[in-house]
Amino acid sequence: MMADRTRMLAPYIFAIALFLIWEIGTRVFDVSVYVLPRPSQFFGTLYEFWDGISFHATQTLLTTLVGFAIGVSAGAVLGAACGASRTVYATIYPALIGFYSIPKVALVPIFVIWFGSGTAPALLTSTVICIFPVLVNVATGVATTERDMEDVLRSLGGSRFDILRHVSLPRSLPYFFASLKVAISLAFVGTVISETVAANRGIGTMMVSASADFDVPLVFAGLVLLAAMGICMYAAFALVERRMVGWAKRDVDFTH
Repeated sequence: MMADRTRMLAPYIFAIALFLIWEIGTRVFDVSVYVLPRPSQFFGTLYEFWDGISFHATQTLLTTLVGFAIGVSAGAVLGAACGASRTVYATIYPALIGFYSIPKVALVPIFVIWFGSGTAPALLTSTVICIFPVLVNVATGVATTERDMEDVLRSLGGSRFDILRHVSLPRSLPYFFASLKVAISLAFVGTVISETVAANRGIGTMMVSASADFDVPLVFAGLVLLAAMGICMYAAFALVERRMVGWAKRDVDFTH
């Protein structure tokens, strides 16, 4: 019981200790606010301008979640196809690797040319950055299904689709949920990258405007808010993972 309580409180203790060391260090060494603001300064900015900041944060969060949902759906379908068929894997996987090797910031100007500035480029960037990790994990989960389980269902008259639906896809769920926790972090990265280049609202836009005005505490407030949203989304998917694939035991669990 004590060990469980300590493990649950450890992240909060670490975060508080980190901010305390940061606060004391910047005060002792008299670090300029333009170099590294104190936590009390950017948390104060976050509180003082919360109405405006929350507007941009809501925009970033909604864009990220929509792009994430589309990217995960596309990645799961493509991953299942690649894992179930060697022909599909050999056909599209090299092209996907080549596409994913392109820095996503390089795609933003193209999206702006096609769809104009605003939400659309951020949504698309968030979408495409999520596809590959989901695709790879689902394909791995489907392709590594135990042969014995496939043979049993095949001996009972099951088709390839039956094997995929009843064996391969359920067995790939741990891989799928692992990819979700990676993809949601990448989705925020994609959204903010696009917002810094071609948007008129969102945390990325707010941070660019703040940096132009040398409002460094506001920049750090945006960073802290992004980190908080990412942690909350990661924790939500970790909770769903434990509920749905608790049968996939791990020797070490970093999700709770």
